[in-house]
Amino acid sequence: MTPWQGGTAVITGAASGFGLEASRIAARRGMNVVMADVQQGALDRAAQEIEGLGAAVLRHRLDVSKAAEVEALGAATMARFGAPCFVFNNAGVGAGGLIWEQSAQDWEWVIGVNLMGVAHGVRVFTPLMLAAAEADPGWRGHIVNTASMAGLLNAPNMGVYNASKHAVVSISETLYQDLALVSTQVHAHVLCPFFVPTGIHQSERNRPAELKRSQAPTRSQVIAQAMSDQAVTRGKVSAADVAQFVFDAMDARRFYIYSHPKSLASVQTRLEDLMTPRNPTDPFVARPEIGAQLRQALRG
Repeated sequence: MTPWQGGTAVITGAASGFGLEASRIAARRGMNVVMADVQQGALDRAAQEIEGLGAAVLRHRLDVSKAAEVEALGAATMARFGAPCFVFNNAGVGAGGLIWEQSAQDWEWVIGVNLMGVAHGVRVFTPLMLAAAEADPGWRGHIVNTASMAGLLNAPNMGVYNASKHAVVSISETLYQDLALVSTQVHAHVLCPFFVPTGIHQSERNRPAELKRSQAPTRSQVIAQAMSDQAVTRGKVSAADVAQFVFDAMDARRFYIYSHPKSLASVQTRLEDLMTPRNPTDPFVARPEIGAQLRQALRG
């Protein structure tokens, strides 16, 4: 078990969803909490709540896609609390539509937040944690990167999101292996949730002005948004449940963290596609009516 009491958690996307729930758990475990988010108002409200739980809080507004801003977060964390023992690279956005209809702005935004946000977090905080481990043989640290089941599957009409999350799984697995070469005290984990009510379906509210769409959404993008709204809001597993799964996995030193283990059957099918080899299996094979509705909607 990791002695969380008195340690420091750094959490991006901390103003809502998994990040806010993880902040609550960290506070209840007696941790200092560094809360980072792009939404200043929501961040202020969330930080005030976590302070009310008795935690020492450092709130930090940032865009995780910006290298210099994540570096500033690292410096601020060290100045206030020292090296964190839990880093949750969690900030993320969603976007859908047929892959050839994704604009350059769509790619830059989603890859910037979902992929480069994780890359910057790993690059900035891992050396700080390794240095803390070297200085204290009893010190333990954990880095958790938020991917998605979309990082293990390739559902249609959400290609840019799939690509970003597959990359996060790859980064996380490589980080796990790289850390094992140099330390037994710092551990990596990857979170692969399925549909959970978090607000990610409302990501457009946080898209930077310079990356706004220059044209109206295409038919496929409108359909993707509607499907995302429905799937996310109807999720039965809560963000609080998932945050607890994260802490449970760190306590057990378990790398893969799933919110919906039954969804792994689709991952097994994909692996069989790869190994057979055979063409990718229809993702709607178990529910053909949904596939038929999507095809009809896209074809107009």
